[in-house]
Amino acid sequence: MPTKIAATAWIDPRAELDEGVEVGPLCVVGAGARIGAGTKLLSSVTLLGSVSIGRDNVIYPQAVIGGEPQDISYTGGETRVEIGDRNTIRESVTINRGTTKEEGVTRIGSDNFLMAASHVAHDCTLGDNIVVANATLLGGHVHVHDHAALSGGVVVHHCTTIGRYAFVGGLSRVLHDVAPYMLYEGSPAKARCINIVALRRKGFDATEIDNLAEAHRLMYRSKIGLQAAGEVLATAGRDTPAVREMLDFIGQQSSGRHGRSRDVARVAA
Repeated sequence: MPTKIAATAWIDPRAELDEGVEVGPLCVVGAGARIGAGTKLLSSVTLLGSVSIGRDNVIYPQAVIGGEPQDISYTGGETRVEIGDRNTIRESVTINRGTTKEEGVTRIGSDNFLMAASHVAHDCTLGDNIVVANATLLGGHVHVHDHAALSGGVVVHHCTTIGRYAFVGGLSRVLHDVAPYMLYEGSPAKARCINIVALRRKGFDATEIDNLAEAHRLMYRSKIGLQAAGEVLATAGRDTPAVREMLDFIGQQSSGRHGRSRDVARVAA
C-alpha cells in the first residue's frame, strides 16, 4: 500500500514514514517523528519532537503529540513519546513528551481509545486496551494499567496508579491510587463496588467476581485491615490470583505517600 500525503501537509525530510501511512491536509510532522505502516493522520495533526508511533493507529484532527512537558522544572533535554499499535486518538487530544525525572518517555501501549480533548501529561505510562473518555486529564507520571477505563471529565493527580480492569466514574477527582477490579467515583474518588459490568464483559467467571466482591466488602466496608482481610479470604479459599493482585496493590499503595505508591519515587522539582 503506498504512502499518501496531502498537498497541504508539511513533513520534515528527516521524519520516517513506513509504507501505507496516510497524512491528511494541514498536518505537521516534525523531524523526530517515526510513523508505522497503516497509521492515519486524518487532518491538522501535529507531531513535535521525538515521537514514535506504531502500526494502524488513527489520529483525528487537532491532536498534538510530542509537545514539551508542561513542567516548570523542565529545561530541555532529549525526551520522547512512544505509542504502540491500533490506537484511536480522537480530536484535540494532547500527549506531552517525558521529562528527565524518570525515563524521559511518555508511553502509550496498543489498542487504546483516547477520546476528544483528553490529556496525557509528561512521563505517563498507559498499558493496553484502555479507554480514556472526553476531557479527562492525566497528570504527570500517572500509570494506567491494562483494561482500565476512565469516564468523561476525570482529573487524575500526578503519580497516581490506576489498576487493571478498574473503572473511574465521570467528573471524579482522583487523588489516590485506584485498586484493580474496582469501580471508583466521587470527589475525591472512592471505591464504591467492584467493576462488575466490565468483569462480566471480559469473561471473568461468577466465582472470581464473587471473590473480588468479598475482598471489596472486607477492605472498604468492614475495614478490617489488609492482613486480616487476607487471612479471612485465604481461610475461605477465596485467595485467588485476582484477589491477591488487588490486596498486593493496596499494600503497595499504603506504603507510599498520600495514598499513591509511586509518589515516594518522584524527584522533586
